[in-house]
This record gives sequence, structure tokens and C-alpha cells, in this order.
Amino acid sequence: MLVGGGGPPTRPSGPSPTAQDAEPDRSPSGGTEAGTEAGEEPGAADATAEAGEAGAEAEAGEAGAEAGVAAAPGLSEAQAELAAQKVERERIARRKAEREGPVDAGAKLSGKAADLLAAVRAVESGAKPSAVFFDEAPATPRRPAPAPPQPRPAAAPAAPAPTAEDIGAVRAVLARGGAPEALAGAAAEALGEGAADLLAEDPWRLLAVPGVRPAQADGFAQALLGPGAGPADERRSAALLGWLLDQAALKGHTALEAPVLEKALAQYGVPAPAEALEAAIGEGAVLVFHEPLGEPGPQAADAGGDGEEDEPRPVRILVGLEEHALAEESLADGLARLTGTFTGPADWSEAASGPGAELVRAVAAHGLVTHTGGEAARAEPLALLAAARKLGLRAVLAAHAPTGEAVGVAGLLSGAQGPGRDADGRFDLDLLIVLDAPQLDVETAAALVESVPDGARLVLSGDPGVLGSAGPGRVFADVLAARACPQVVSRTPDPGPLGELVSGIGVGELNQVEAPGKEIVIVPVRDAGEAVHRTVQLVSESVPRAFGIPTDAVQVITPGHGGAAGTRALNAALKERLNPGPGRFGGFDPGDRVVHVPAPGRAVPGRVVSADAQGLHLEVAGARVVVPKERVESQVRLGWAVTAHQAVGARWPAVVVVLPGDAAQALSRDWVYTAFGRAERHLSVVHGVDQALPRAVAEVLPKPRTTRLTGLLRALTAAQQPQE
Repeated sequence: MLVGGGGPPTRPSGPSPTAQDAEPDRSPSGGTEAGTEAGEEPGAADATAEAGEAGAEAEAGEAGAEAGVAAAPGLSEAQAELAAQKVERERIARRKAEREGPVDAGAKLSGKAADLLAAVRAVESGAKPSAVFFDEAPATPRRPAPAPPQPRPAAAPAAPAPTAEDIGAVRAVLARGGAPEALAGAAAEALGEGAADLLAEDPWRLLAVPGVRPAQADGFAQALLGPGAGPADERRSAALLGWLLDQAALKGHTALEAPVLEKALAQYGVPAPAEALEAAIGEGAVLVFHEPLGEPGPQAADAGGDGEEDEPRPVRILVGLEEHALAEESLADGLARLTGTFTGPADWSEAASGPGAELVRAVAAHGLVTHTGGEAARAEPLALLAAARKLGLRAVLAAHAPTGEAVGVAGLLSGAQGPGRDADGRFDLDLLIVLDAPQLDVETAAALVESVPDGARLVLSGDPGVLGSAGPGRVFADVLAARACPQVVSRTPDPGPLGELVSGIGVGELNQVEAPGKEIVIVPVRDAGEAVHRTVQLVSESVPRAFGIPTDAVQVITPGHGGAAGTRALNAALKERLNPGPGRFGGFDPGDRVVHVPAPGRAVPGRVVSADAQGLHLEVAGARVVVPKERVESQVRLGWAVTAHQAVGARWPAVVVVLPGDAAQALSRDWVYTAFGRAERHLSVVHGVDQALPRAVAEVLPKPRTTRLTGLLRALTAAQQPQE
């Protein structure tokens, strides 16, 4: 039993303000959860962590409005904001088509860009308070930005793989600079066409390669360029900005403010960080946005009247990378489109019965609905699915990972699962219900919503208490915060001792729970070695013997990949006990439980079947998957033990949560809530963190994420309201 105070709690009845925006899990050694394992560079970790705090706590600052838009008579604030966003998107498209070279430090700027640059300089001079920007431009090539709101194809065409000649040319440049030649393939893929020439001209572009740190890029640049490769080099500043923003995106931010970025640049020896930001704005390499703070004041007097002018609303200036900015705007537009093209309420009264009745009534009357609740509440979307199909609607249920009647979100988008697409490229359906909505990052959500046809209904359902998406954005939390659609809050509690325990964690209480059937067992350990030993014993002997649950149905969850009791150590010990073998196929043997990570943030459990010249053959969700041999190392890992981010969206009959002493700093309320909530019948906690566990549940809240979606949705919702 767990020790704690208070009576039996209930599942939180509404969206938790502290559980929406968790950052990716980190191992004690600093590795990220979603497929990457590189540790944080000293200084960068502090900078990117402070970025979230700055995004949540920044005070108001003034900035110039959109040139021309602000001056247009008769526009409400919401309409002006929408017009400004339209201008911004047109500017992006025009710049992509026309830009041939950078603009010199703002000398050629006009219109909005000049106003923004003037605002930045005013902040830097102290004339205006700083609520300024953070993020920077893609100094290194990145994925193409998502298109404006047009239906996407079922699967985006893959970028051409680098040729052997390209890789060879990059390898030669790396050798000249003393960098590991093993990076050649990754560098050629990251930098694209002409990668060797790009690296030779700008060695700091090596930071585009996953796992490369600034100190390593500096050494490479000095070897290639000699004494001229100093900390003040503009190429270095640009690459550092891109790298810092990539690190911020890993923590879930889609847009950030300036002071933290300036501090981070200073930590890396950039002598004039403010000027570096100014240059990036002048080059048009980043997008700048005004986000109003607080509630709008009373309407201003009629234009030209005698009424006094209202004081301008305080704003914060946000800066974001192009792909994230466009994805959030496309997502907001798509959600507004669904509410705007909904043809009107339908009579579903006959189907509105049972536990999902409230949800059925809401969906009958609206094009966009959110639904929140715990694991037991998932029965309500299932009831809605059955009711819709009974009414003759084409209804589809999608989830983070395919289970039962639910297709996977990734499979739905690729066309491998689901109803296919109509002639306009949108899903051939009338109702889409998305489970595990907190796991949607902004780009996935944008692609999903863009694919829903006009007039169809969309339901976003999930538990606000679980860990957030591994990618940038906090889509579900932002939609809830915007209150742009009806919100159905389930009151169905999770049953039994496990439900009582997890519900208490959701409200910050680690309660004492009576578990007469040993549904919850605490196994205290003194060190990591004992934690590994007891975990292997629980999985292979104790749990199967006591509960009749086979070892394949017992899942181990631990905070990170590294450390003496991380996933690597636990998987090695479990493999030795449960499926020993020489690891002839890239470290794997037939029968190994594995996790397939086809993309960051997606972890699908599977099992090794065989291997041949094509690659490693896996059985994943009842289907055969072949992982090419060159991708096995990055996409496949042993899966007896996983992290909570890899486990989210799935449940097992029995779960063993391992909490070694060196993982105390990695614990938070949403991590514990997610890990403990994966168990259906039995939970064993290998406990080595003493009071760090109740302290994490009570005090350690998720790190905030800075995003723009809530503001965009509020503006669009206000614009759709009838004007008085």
C-alpha cells in the first residue's frame, strides 16, 4: 500500500491546469524520451528550461501593430488579428518564392518588419519593457513547413535519400575538420543537396546533425577555418539560434520569447546576442507575432468621435520557427472551419442513452467537441461510435496506437488504415473520434484536422492528466483553454484500488489505498542493482505465479533510458532471463520484445520474427514490419522495459514501475500519473526514491510550454460571433 493522507478521491472532473504540457521524459543522464538519447549541453538545459517559465510568467510589453491592418477603419480587434495572420501567411509564401539572399541587419526593411525591428530596438534600449521574443530561424535546413490549409495527401512524398557520392563528399569535409566520418550519412540527410559545400562554407551547420553539440561544432569550424572561426562569427550565431530552438521544440515549445534566448547565446560566448536576434529578424528567418495579454477592454469610441482612446492591450512578442507557426495557424483555421461549416443540430435523441448520452447529445449539435476523463471514460467515445454507426454515419475511431476498434493516428494519416480519402483529399467520413488527444503534437494535429471534410464532426478525447505530446505543441490543452467548443467532462470514475490511487495522484495526493487482492504492491529497494534484480524476479516469477498473468503481459516502466536501472540496463537483464541469445541481428534475436520507433514520439510494441538482407522483421500490432538494417539501431530497441512516454496510450494487465534512487529528479505528477495508470489489474512499484515520490506527486508540476494555439482559436472564435 502507498502511504499518504486524505480520503478516497475521484477522478478530476475537468481539465487539470497542471497536467497539460509535460516535457518529454528525461533519463537521469539527460536522454530524451522520443527516440533520441543525447544529453543536454550545460547551459542549454538551463536556457531552454527557463524558456518555458518565461513563456508562462512574462509581463506585458508594447510593440507595433500590423502596418496597414491596424489602421483600417471599422475592424474589431479579432478581425484585425485575422487579417494580420493572412498578411503574414502571404508574406511567408512570397518570401519562399523570392528570397535569394539575406537582408543586411534590417537596412532594407519596411512595413511590418521595420516596425517589429524598431520595437525590438526600443526594448533593448530600455525604452519599453521586455516581453520579447526567443526563437530563431532555421539556420540549418529543416523539414518543409506544412502547406496552408489545403487537404494533404495520404502520405507526403519522402525526400530523396542522399547518394553515395553526396555522402562521400561530406565524409571528405568531415575528415578535413577532424569530425567523425560516421556522421557523413546523417549530415548529408540533414543538410540535403549540396551538403558538402554547405559544410565547407559554414562548418557550424554541423549542428543540424542530431547529437552534435556546440562545442563539437566549434572545434570542427576552427579546424576548417582556422583563427577566423571566432565566437562572434555571424554563421555561428545563426546556427546556435537554430540549435537552441530545436532544443526548445523538443521540450514542446512552438514559440518563445527573447530574454532567455539572449541569455543562452551569451552562455555560448556570443558577444552581442541582442544584435544576433536583430539580424535574424532582419533576414526574415523567423516569424514574429503579437499575443495580447489579459482580457480585452471596452470597445473604443466610434472612429473620429470625441471619446477618449482606450489604452492599448499589453502584448507579448513571440517568435517561432516557420514550420511550427504555420502548423498552429493551419490547425486553428481547420478547427474554426469545422465549427463554421457545421450544418446544424441533428436529432439523435434515440441514441442518447447510457454512459455516453451526454457526449452523444453534444456531438449531435456541434461540429467540434472535446471530451475529458480517465481510462474508464473511454467507454463513452466507444458508445458514441456505436450510436453514430447505428444512425448510418461513416464514423471512425483513431488512437495514438491502434487498439481494438481504433485505428492508429499515423496509419489514418498515411492511408494504411481507416476509410481512405475522397476526391478532395479529405477523409471519407462523417465523424472522427480521436482518443489520446493529449499525444497530438501540432503538426500531426494540423494534418489530421485539415483532412476532416467540411460539415463533418470531430471529437477530441483524452485524459488531461497524462504526459503531453513528445513533439512541439500542447494541442489538447490549448483547445480546452480556448473554450472554443463544447466540453464534455466524464464523471465515470476508474474502478478499484488502482483507479482510486491514480485519481488521487491526479489531484496531487499519494493516498493510502486498501488493496485486499494485492492489486498494488510496494517493493522497497536500497540501490539500483537491487532494483534490477527485484524487477526481473517480479516479471519472470512473482507476478505470473500470484496472478496468472504471463510474462508477455507484464510491462516494466522506468523514468529514463540511462542510469543503472534505466531501460537499457533493465532490458539487458530481462533479455538474459527471458530470451537469452547472441543478438545476431543487430543485437536482437527472434522472440525479443521490442519497441519500434518509426518517428519521434511514436513507440509501437512488437516482437522480433527474423532478419535477412532486407532488414529486421518485426510483428507489430498483428502485421509484419521490415526495418531496413541501416535504421535498426535508431528505430528498434528492446521493449520489456520502456519509459512512460513510450507507454502512454497503452495498458497492460500488470505493470512494474521501477523508481531507482537516481531517478528522483525525473519524477513529476504527470509522470507518476501516467506510469501508474498503465496497469489494468496489478501494479508493483519497485521503490527506491523514499520521499521523492510523494513530493513529486504533490509539488512537481509539468513544465509549461509556450504556444500560440489558444490565442489563435480565441481570435477566430470571436470573429465568428455575430457583431452587434
